[in-house]
Amino acid sequence: MAEDIVMKVTNLVKWFPVRMGFFSTVFAGKQLYVRAVDDVSFDVRKREVFGLAGESGSGKTTTGRLLLRLIEPTSGKVIFDGKDITTISENELKPLRRKMQIVFQDPYESLNPRMTIRDIITEPMRVQGVGNESEIEEKALKILEDVDLLPPEEFIVRFPHELSGGQRQRVATARAFVLNPEFIVADEPVSMLDVSIRAEILKLMLSLVEKFGTSFLYITHDLALARHMCDRIAIMYLGKIMEGGVTEKIVYEPLHPYTKALISAVPVPDPTIKRSEIVVKGEIPSPIDPPPGCRFHTRCPIAEEICHQKEPPLMDHGDGHYAACHLIGTSHWEEYVAMKD
Repeated sequence: MAEDIVMKVTNLVKWFPVRMGFFSTVFAGKQLYVRAVDDVSFDVRKREVFGLAGESGSGKTTTGRLLLRLIEPTSGKVIFDGKDITTISENELKPLRRKMQIVFQDPYESLNPRMTIRDIITEPMRVQGVGNESEIEEKALKILEDVDLLPPEEFIVRFPHELSGGQRQRVATARAFVLNPEFIVADEPVSMLDVSIRAEILKLMLSLVEKFGTSFLYITHDLALARHMCDRIAIMYLGKIMEGGVTEKIVYEPLHPYTKALISAVPVPDPTIKRSEIVVKGEIPSPIDPPPGCRFHTRCPIAEEICHQKEPPLMDHGDGHYAACHLIGTSHWEEYVAMKD
């Protein structure tokens, strides 16, 4: 349903120009670009946790920043609250920023060490002109309670260096939720934390999503966490979406060879469980000069001639399960799947 969509992304592109010396530019004969995000489309629905997953360098973080217009897109549309935020002015964008927030990956870098927790939590409310001083203080204490920093009166006067990594990420989460936004980007929010506290932070985020009715874009390279967190997932590779759909379908019935390879790399607790394995070799090609055709063909174990020549469209293979692969449903694909299974 269109009315359930909070954020709609259409043909989003971000190319970063490559800085080169004078002679390099002359000999190259043209300006080179890093194609970080290249024609990406998806939507995020109300109260949904939507995941972007893939290897490092696939364009996930750049996509998240584009959605909040923390960086300017090269082309494409990002529709939020009925407006294309890629074309409006900064003055028009400012009131919308109250509804869009972000939790950064590194809690050690994302908090100003010169500011107290009170200053960090209350700054978004002051910038947006939310309430008087007593109301701001009350909201700051309440959101600290919501993220389990208790007693809040003790934590609110501390500085970031006085907190552990998990506590800092709770502060960063509180800062994102204090304005009760409609949409939040969480950029690998637990990858810098100890394994022992990751589950606590993720459980906290899910409870806040439920409490505030917030839509969530969860960026991760860990499909095991994505399965736990997300309602739907899109798999990115070299700036493109390779596969997308309902989480359970993606995890248990993957269609794209790249998705199958990612899932086969997830450790299984029980060594007696047998499953198919797809091993990809090599590294992600340079986004400055991506390969023609399917971008995964240089590492795909079943690539054929068409994969080298023609880029596959992202097609619906039933029940909203999308994949970009020429070979799905072909006899070659069926033989390969049967062999691996």
